[in-house]
Amino acid sequence: MVVHTISDEQVDLLFHALADATRRDIVRRAIDGEHSVSELATGYAMSFAAVQKHVAVLERAGLVTKTRRGRERLVRTDIATINHASRLLDQFEELWRVRANTMSEILAQDPGEVT
Repeated sequence: MVVHTISDEQVDLLFHALADATRRDIVRRAIDGEHSVSELATGYAMSFAAVQKHVAVLERAGLVTKTRRGRERLVRTDIATINHASRLLDQFEELWRVRANTMSEILAQDPGEVT
């Protein structure tokens, strides 16, 4: 099983970005369409600059894309990256399930059988 289909650095960026509740909420809100950074900022008790920084972290991780329309910067969730993160988590889950099952089998053996 191949877990690392992207570099460790990219995986770190991805899951670091998703580790923050505000960033997860921005991703969730931007799934249903483009939203300006200003519009996104109205939903949080923080400065516009702080929301911009959150969006920048998400953009570096590939979770959102920003496009310019006039003076606005529009944010949209990159569904392909979300799907990739989901596949990575599925691969990690399978890896640990196999390991847990192997441990269970070893623990279930008669102590005289273990070599």
